[in-house]
Amino acid sequence: MMSNAEFIEKERARLLNDMEQVNAELKNLRDLMQSEVDIEPDEGDAEVFEREKNAALIAVLERRLKDIETALRLIEKGEYGICTRCGKPIELERLEIKPDATLCIECQREVERLNRRNRPQRQIEW
Repeated sequence: MMSNAEFIEKERARLLNDMEQVNAELKNLRDLMQSEVDIEPDEGDAEVFEREKNAALIAVLERRLKDIETALRLIEKGEYGICTRCGKPIELERLEIKPDATLCIECQREVERLNRRNRPQRQIEW
């Protein structure tokens, strides 16, 4: 069985690898966005849609990068694997699936439930 220190070191290596991959993807997408500077309106919606899709993907990847950096900081502080909301240990199975998790599964569910409740509902117009 793996010790806690070995587990954390394995997750640290995974997080660093993930960070490298996310940074590479971000660089590729940003380069793509730079090369698509001149969009003419008569080219149709396909280019605009592709550009919006790339911008959304960049936002998702930037969020993932922040999560990875937070998890790496927690490792450095000796607080990795501890829920930042309730202070209880995060399940090892959860960390194996999502090494950048900072919340235990119960707190994650509660945060998502609160976010859904606070999200404005879209109005249906007839």
